[in-house]
Amino acid sequence: MRKIAIIPARGGSKRIHNKNIKEFFGKPILAYSIDAAIKSGLYDEIMVSTDCEIIKSVALQYGAKVPFIRSKENSDDFATTVDVLLEVLDWYKIKGYEFDEATCIYACAPFVSVELLKNSFQLLNDKCDCVFPVLPYSHPIQRAIEISSEGKVVPFFDEDSNKRTQDFRKAFHDAGMFYTFNVPELLKSKSLRTRNTKAIEIDELHAHDIDNENDWKLAELKYKLFSNEKL
Repeated sequence: MRKIAIIPARGGSKRIHNKNIKEFFGKPILAYSIDAAIKSGLYDEIMVSTDCEIIKSVALQYGAKVPFIRSKENSDDFATTVDVLLEVLDWYKIKGYEFDEATCIYACAPFVSVELLKNSFQLLNDKCDCVFPVLPYSHPIQRAIEISSEGKVVPFFDEDSNKRTQDFRKAFHDAGMFYTFNVPELLKSKSLRTRNTKAIEIDELHAHDIDNENDWKLAELKYKLFSNEKL
């Protein structure tokens, strides 16, 4: 089974300047994803998909490969993660390299660990198409509300408004860390999440999806706790 780790890292960021290479506890945040992939010993190839020469330089410095510069078509705001993965897999196929399994590790995922990556492949080998980490919502999503144009509170789920909190089903969201997937299935379905996808539940102190400056600060606080646990 040939495996590849693909780390998408587009240049520029509208909400956090140079987010993918911004320093996070002494090194570019991208380096954490590369380091976890290298230390896991799982992959035949570890590469970064980027459209940016500066990110390419950082990726090479920390041990990843950048065999080509991402196309303009897959570097705009409308390109999806799957678009990027397909471009990478097509490029390698043209060069004569094909892979059976892969992990798409996000560039801003400092909580990715060797243990999580290994666990994802154990689940993938249990005859599923894709595996990714999830976090439980800290508050029941059935209690969600919206504010109407008149400024009034409107429940999203009318039928659940009078239920007790303990009666709600547990809900989760993507932790924003990685996807481990079966390559032939991705090429066939053009989708990471299929009906045959499994999840790894993790504690909310051990992950944080970073989309804005507040997320970055919270990730730093969590990472301090995470680092202290490992000492």
